[in-house]
Amino acid sequence: MRHRPAAVLAAALLVLAGAGAAPAAPAADAPAAGAAGIGDPYFPADGNGGYDVRHYDVHVSTAVADGRLSGRATITATATQDLASFHLDLLLPVSSVRVDGRPAARDRPDRHELRITPAAPIPAGRSFRVSVTYAGRPGSVSWRGERAWVANRHEIVTMGQPQMAAWWFPANDHPRDKATFDVSVRVPRGRQAVSNGRLVERTAGRRWTVFHWRQADPMATYLAFFAAGDFTLERGRTAAGTPYLLAVSERLAPGERRRAMALLRRTPTIQAWLERHLGRYPFRSTGGLVTSLDPGFALENQTRPTYPYLGGAGQDWIVAHELAHQWFGDGVSLESWRDIWLNEGLATWFEVRWDDYGGSASMPEWLTATWESHADDPSFWDLPVDDPGRNRLFDEAVYVRGAMTVQALRNRIGATAFDTLLRRWVGERRFGSGSTADFVALAEEVGGQDLGAFFTAWLSTPERPARTAENGLT
Repeated sequence: MRHRPAAVLAAALLVLAGAGAAPAAPAADAPAAGAAGIGDPYFPADGNGGYDVRHYDVHVSTAVADGRLSGRATITATATQDLASFHLDLLLPVSSVRVDGRPAARDRPDRHELRITPAAPIPAGRSFRVSVTYAGRPGSVSWRGERAWVANRHEIVTMGQPQMAAWWFPANDHPRDKATFDVSVRVPRGRQAVSNGRLVERTAGRRWTVFHWRQADPMATYLAFFAAGDFTLERGRTAAGTPYLLAVSERLAPGERRRAMALLRRTPTIQAWLERHLGRYPFRSTGGLVTSLDPGFALENQTRPTYPYLGGAGQDWIVAHELAHQWFGDGVSLESWRDIWLNEGLATWFEVRWDDYGGSASMPEWLTATWESHADDPSFWDLPVDDPGRNRLFDEAVYVRGAMTVQALRNRIGATAFDTLLRRWVGERRFGSGSTADFVALAEEVGGQDLGAFFTAWLSTPERPARTAENGLT
């Protein structure tokens, strides 16, 4: 994202066979409820325990203008424990639930949690499918003070962080559990729907059109999106052969549409530049979308970063930031939301390198200048960026100090080791996740030195790092 400037109760069974018979061994633990939360320290209700999702097949229908959305989602998952019941995250009313084709009981412990009890327990290791039918008005839903649905009578764009999925489909809603996606969106004939990945099929009826999109690479749930409305589309291929789709809302004024498309056309060039630094692009398609709505930020939706109107090609720093997220945040997701600096610091570092300075030779100057310009700004330094708290996840210090940490690390371990670090991070953890501790461990391995004090100074200490070679400042 870039803003503008059970306990498990063991059951011991005794089998009594006749006089003198030896007692049987205790049976395995009885099936238990999956946890209502994946264990994120900032958002304990997000995600769920007891299963791992492999695929989402989401069908939604909306007339756009009336604000209603109806849907049916089928989730294919594997049980990681013997499940008596399990949870999904969803904020809309539910009309039916089936597990493996059989009706399942359901209840709502709160507005966010959908608890499902299948007709029979699901053994650990078994694949199962749960289908949920639901409908509602996402725009009227607020959760923890968030209204993540961005829409008006003419256009919808689902973009939000750290949560978005629960407003439009049931999910194990945490970046730690990625899955592949099929998303089918039914809209009134004459309207369009854009989503992640590639368009598999467009089916036009007398009154409605269905757009079926497929994301065949694993994706975090908050990055799944669709936009519905009227869009000008442009297709092509990057120099490396990756197909791209660029989409601009026709609700923008004609001049704004031209400038917005000029901005999106920077995508292939910037992506090629990032590939030179990071290796091959992680996914099978790319592109971008400019909406006429104003969410107040751009977001790295996988394969299709989404932007408000920001102007023309001269604003391509934002494209560099969101495309860098395709490696840092999308390809490799954060382990928990406290690790947000890994996403935003690395994306901001590439943003600055592309926009202001254009080459690595002057990045040390940027670091020194930024360090000096905040000498009398304690509020900039008082935030531990490796643990900013849920209310300051997107504080500017997370972005800028994160990027400063990245450049200081490059100064400290040298350009060659730094380049190796980034390529190994995105290569070895592709389609997975990582934490600050994981990144520090790899940096120490690649750099061949103890970097504990360095990272403590930059990430954890609520004061400006000393200007020393050990801190990457000279």
